[in-house]
Amino acid sequence: MKGPIGIFDSGYGGLTILHGIRQLLPEYDYLYLGDNARAPYGPRSFDVVYEFTRQAVIKLFDMGCHLVILGCNTASAKALRTIQQRDLPTIDPARRVLGIIRPTAEVIGTLTKSRHVGVLATEGTIKSESYTLEIQKQYPDITVSGVACPFWVPLVEYNEADSPGADYFVKKRIDEIMRKDPAIDAIILGCTHYPLLMPKILKYMPTGVRIVPQGEYVAESLKRYFEKHPEIEARCSRGAGVRYLTTENPEKFKEQAQIFLHEDVSVENITLG
Repeated sequence: MKGPIGIFDSGYGGLTILHGIRQLLPEYDYLYLGDNARAPYGPRSFDVVYEFTRQAVIKLFDMGCHLVILGCNTASAKALRTIQQRDLPTIDPARRVLGIIRPTAEVIGTLTKSRHVGVLATEGTIKSESYTLEIQKQYPDITVSGVACPFWVPLVEYNEADSPGADYFVKKRIDEIMRKDPAIDAIILGCTHYPLLMPKILKYMPTGVRIVPQGEYVAESLKRYFEKHPEIEARCSRGAGVRYLTTENPEKFKEQAQIFLHEDVSVENITLG
């Protein structure tokens, strides 16, 4: 039986991943699940993030998904490998869970000339060093520097991304990463909320430094994945529909979705755990 492509995030940022994928692959059905009641995942331990993510993946499998994308950098950094290696063989070896760190790591080598790359992300993603490990696995010659941006997510979620106050926090972290390594010529936005700060990021980013958001690269990676794995693609239904699920207040989710997607959505409440 065919089912939708599941996209999971601890909060709202995964909506930018969903948007990027739907731009390129609009014909499929999608099921988005936000664990908004327990967000943010960034400061939480590996064990907690793993358990919460596992619960969400099982829920999406139970709702018919054969493929789940962790549209959350923290979940991709702290839970993906364990779920792939330990849980999938016992839950259902035919199902798949993919993350969003590797697709960006795979293309970064084509986007930097200096071979010095920066990563701006949450504290959890930076501490995990997942980007450094993935990038250097593909491109051992690239130097990676990371800086955590703890206030960037709240700026987006409280609809302050365009406010004058956002300038201080955005400039501070960009200045910090460029001080850390002035040779950087490409910076990965390693959190799915950050593209909504793009006007401020562009304002303070030094000339010649390329900004790399994830949505389009994840979408292109998924398209390539389907070409290599037609048996997985064949299990994904094509009705061009999207359902939204949240563990929080559906009305609050609708307000936030308006910020991220600029469209009205209908949302259902579910429980995890």
